[in-house]
Amino acid sequence: MNLQGKHKCIENVSRQNCPICLEDIHTSRVVAHVLPCGHLLHRTCYEEMLKEGYRCPLCMHSALDMSRYWRQLDDEVAQTPMPSEYQNMTVDILCNDCNGRSTVQFHILGMKCNICESYNTAQAGGCRISLDQQ
Repeated sequence: MNLQGKHKCIENVSRQNCPICLEDIHTSRVVAHVLPCGHLLHRTCYEEMLKEGYRCPLCMHSALDMSRYWRQLDDEVAQTPMPSEYQNMTVDILCNDCNGRSTVQFHILGMKCNICESYNTAQAGGCRISLDQQ
């Protein structure tokens, strides 16, 4: 009941194997954990996964609330100026959290989605240098 209205429903998701250990979730004695994206993992597999990363192994959405970490990254980006040859560089990105596409300023620490403000992004095209700022 605590998940009602707070998760994305995926039909027959419990009839699939855990994407970490590849064992059946439906017949398992291990408690399942529902990720915000709606995918299921065994609770123990989820806990082990968090030691290595923060994304769903199936769809790459953030598996937990990362907003506090994104704010820390904002501060680090602000305190880490890029070398002059990269200051006017932009890049097309795809956000793994909102599935949005945007063009953002390139930064070595991460590229922030303009739509949902997540750093869970992937480069979706080449880098460009803005001509009007050269």
